[in-house]
Amino acid sequence: MKEVVLSVSEITGLIKQTLEESFSEVSIIGEISNFKAHVSGHWYFTLKDSNAQISCTMWRGVNNYVFFTPQDGMKVIIGGRVTVYPPRGNYQIDVRSMKPAGVGELQAAFEKLKQKLSDEGLFDVQFKKPIPKFPQKIGIVTAIDGAAFQDMKSIAARRYPLVELIIAKSKVQGDGAAADIAKNIKLLNQQKDIDLIIVGRGGGSLEDLWAFNEEVVARAIFDSKIPIISAVGHEIDYTISDFVADLRAATPSAAMELATPDKDELFAFINEFSYYFPEKMLEIISNYKEEISQSVSSYGFRLPQDLISSKSQQLDNLIYRFQNNFEGKLTSVKNRLQLLESKVESHNIENVLKKGFAIIKQDKNFVTRKKNLLHEKSFEIKFFDGEVKIK
Repeated sequence: MKEVVLSVSEITGLIKQTLEESFSEVSIIGEISNFKAHVSGHWYFTLKDSNAQISCTMWRGVNNYVFFTPQDGMKVIIGGRVTVYPPRGNYQIDVRSMKPAGVGELQAAFEKLKQKLSDEGLFDVQFKKPIPKFPQKIGIVTAIDGAAFQDMKSIAARRYPLVELIIAKSKVQGDGAAADIAKNIKLLNQQKDIDLIIVGRGGGSLEDLWAFNEEVVARAIFDSKIPIISAVGHEIDYTISDFVADLRAATPSAAMELATPDKDELFAFINEFSYYFPEKMLEIISNYKEEISQSVSSYGFRLPQDLISSKSQQLDNLIYRFQNNFEGKLTSVKNRLQLLESKVESHNIENVLKKGFAIIKQDKNFVTRKKNLLHEKSFEIKFFDGEVKIK
């Protein structure tokens, strides 16, 4: 009998066919490890127990129907089929469905994410934004056909009809709910006139509320520039979004009550204020008048005036002394100027010539001594009334 020799591709193809026909539908329970959400949208992870492990792939589109984000260490039940990846000769599970192995797994994932975000500071009070007292526009992220939205609408109309509600209808449970909630929070933040956002839904099981425990929702709430009230489930229900939000409300109805003032209370305040206003103003004026009178008549109030009077008198004395000193110095300077003026005037050549003196000039120079006169040269004699040239 001739021996049959198969190529690697052929034997791999046979194995692939055998496995995929024999294990076309399997359900497996195990613990997730090495979970990776690829940028393509596909999920890759390993499912293991104490004795073995198997590679798993969940394609984009299929994983949209998983209501939670898988985490390493979470115990899950997956459904799918066994396939072979020929380039590596590895067998793997092509996952078609995934659910937690029990409520305990979701609770453990909740505690793990809560601790992670708390360590990052997403729950810190310093990041909480104040809730406006008189919002003009409130954005609501919830299911438009849910009872929670109808309750919030009726409460807003009853308490504060002036407010405008902007609904960003969203899935609030099941596959894709978390991404939808996060997207709508970001969408409302793009509008510049919204004063407050309420994010929430009515009550349900831990699985029903899980979208509000997803990291993508928590980070969208934290990154919001608009204050957010989280209102998920009933009073006993707590979600990750409650810890990150600027304010937590026990129910959606309670959230709207926290978000809006009561018009009846406002009218009562206005009426009371209007009734007592004139009387109150007179009382305030009277009290201030009495207080001012006491202050004006007090020694402490007179003391500044006394200081001003004293300093004013000192200033007058300084001005008087300055004037006297200045006038004395001015007179002295004027006398000195007059003396100098008379000295300068006494040396005036014209005045000297008037007295009968004469000036002799030779070669345009004054001759002040006999020895300096050159007899062989002509010279001029200047008198008061004219000059005489001597040759």
